[in-house]
Amino acid sequence: MREVLRVPEGERIDLTAYDARATPAGPTDKAAGLAATAALGPRLADLQERLYASSTAGDRRRVLLVLQGMDTSGKGGTVKHVIGLFNPSGCRIRAFKAPTPEERNHPFLWRIMRALPQPGEIGIFDRSHYEDVLIARVRDLVPRRMLGRRYGQINRFEKSLAEDGVTVVKVFLHLSYEEQRARLLERLDNPDKHWKFNPGDIEERALWPAYRQAYEIALERCMTDEAPWYLVPADRKWYRNWAISKLLLEHLEALDPTYPPGDFDVEECRARLLAT
Repeated sequence: MREVLRVPEGERIDLTAYDARATPAGPTDKAAGLAATAALGPRLADLQERLYASSTAGDRRRVLLVLQGMDTSGKGGTVKHVIGLFNPSGCRIRAFKAPTPEERNHPFLWRIMRALPQPGEIGIFDRSHYEDVLIARVRDLVPRRMLGRRYGQINRFEKSLAEDGVTVVKVFLHLSYEEQRARLLERLDNPDKHWKFNPGDIEERALWPAYRQAYEIALERCMTDEAPWYLVPADRKWYRNWAISKLLLEHLEALDPTYPPGDFDVEECRARLLAT
């Protein structure tokens, strides 16, 4: 899936050329997708445990899943359904909202660096440092010359993460305009989901073309070998969950973490324990 979903490097990105309902590889219907996702659970949990165990012997490696996408694209749903396959004690989840007054007094990457996973952990960002080149561009929150520099800062930052043992998995959840309308209407029609609805979401939809362009620029300028982008069709929730689970599995398998050997005499400890 890494090769199938990876955004091409060095090419102009046109998001309208990608089908948000596509199933480019893997299961092709919901029942098969749900079963396939569940089947990945034990292997993902095993690899997570190995990664955490290896950190106790000094292994600095960890994984950072970055989730970006339009409103209702499924960032929270991914956290619930995909990260739910892992042991929560080994995960560090952070949802980034509008910067606080304290955060605005620091460089834009300051709050990101404070939320990074520790060795052995799996970190999940629901939104991320990319908000500072997405909403900042659409809403003209910073001068364009400053905005242009941020792409380079992000690339250098992500390269430094990779050099420090962080496997960065950046996922753009590709949602269609029509599906977003359907999901917002579902929230309006169900009183139990009114808490998830914000009237401002309707205003944001009017800016859809501007957000699409901002994403296209971010995908183009921040597509690197150290931290590539993966485009996941997100109209079908079950496929989104399977694809991201598969991506995480492939990255963890590439790390191939192992349990560290004990630094004690096993037989001597066994004899002592049996004597008690």
